[in-house]
Amino acid sequence: MVVALVYYYPLAGRLHWTGHGGRVELECNSEGAQLYEAESDAEVGDFSDFCPTPELRALIPLVDYNAHPLHELPLLLVQVTKFRCGGICIGVAISHAIVDGTSSSHFMSSWANIARGEPLDVLPFLNRTTLLARDPPPTRRFNNDRFDPPPLLIGRADNTEERNKGTTVAMLHLSKTQLHKLRDMANVSKPNNKPNYSRFEAVAGHLWRCMCNARDHKSDQITKLYLQVEFRNRMRPPLPEGYFGNAFLRITVTSRAGELTTKPLGYTAGKIREVLAMVTDEYIRSSIYMVKTQQDLTRFRTVQTVGSNQGPFYGNPNLEITSWIFGQPKNDFGWGKEIYLGPGTVSVDGKSYIISGPDEGKSWILALRLQAAHMDAFKTIFYNNISEKGCCRL
Repeated sequence: MVVALVYYYPLAGRLHWTGHGGRVELECNSEGAQLYEAESDAEVGDFSDFCPTPELRALIPLVDYNAHPLHELPLLLVQVTKFRCGGICIGVAISHAIVDGTSSSHFMSSWANIARGEPLDVLPFLNRTTLLARDPPPTRRFNNDRFDPPPLLIGRADNTEERNKGTTVAMLHLSKTQLHKLRDMANVSKPNNKPNYSRFEAVAGHLWRCMCNARDHKSDQITKLYLQVEFRNRMRPPLPEGYFGNAFLRITVTSRAGELTTKPLGYTAGKIREVLAMVTDEYIRSSIYMVKTQQDLTRFRTVQTVGSNQGPFYGNPNLEITSWIFGQPKNDFGWGKEIYLGPGTVSVDGKSYIISGPDEGKSWILALRLQAAHMDAFKTIFYNNISEKGCCRL
């Protein structure tokens, strides 16, 4: 890891508050990362499908932002746990203020290469000026409703009641056959002159519709879907290969629940496609400029923690989907390829991740957290019409 940090030296630095506007800056001061070694009496098999439970969370270092000043906290913390069976887990906590999932994946891949005595596949590109807001400012402005307060349940004045309800987490498996079936279902109602919907558009649309049904929303309930869009190849020109930092935007899709649940899957997939298509170079530049001109960025912070009432709430009647399909080969630190890569926690109601299955991405896994009262109904609705013999429903 020490050698990897020579290449990825920003991860050995520290964040500092600038003193105004809720902004932070990175000081590359070589303070270092934190590495822990641990042993466990458990076996890898005890974690079954690696559902993000408290036991799994214990394999990842905990960062307490309330216990220490920001400038004292490492940006990278790693816990290497050896199990009784001989298996090894590498639990990683990495600052999202510094890098996104794609960059984190590049770092882990490079670290694995170094551990095997092999060169890096791609050197990190560390010049952040590539994404500086341009002068003069963009001539076109876009509606950035992703920062508006999330919709509330009909008849509610705030989200206090929903925020305090008990939640549970689950892992839902989608086989290659089921993924194809969802795409086919979405494409049945697709306009003939449009390309077929992607797996992501179909799965995200299916997830949104099922959540509205499981939550028993009224037909005129406003619901918002939050998506994270990686834009490295959406810019003109694209960002340099190996760009190391954050290169994603949060976008939203809004609809009435009745429209989603009564119309075909292609309708929901189409709404998702429309907002994804909006993320052009012009849109990205406009969003960067919008952030630059804000006097205070505090209201844009979206940190959420299990069991916490702090920060914004994007649960019922809303949801958030984050894709962890990075397209990277499985990491091998010299002990063989990893058997699982996924989140150690799913923070709040409505939060979900899409991750690759064990077969190099041919199947997908959805890790999500919902109110406990909605989970059983959601699982039933989710697999309705796409179940197959021998399908694993967890």
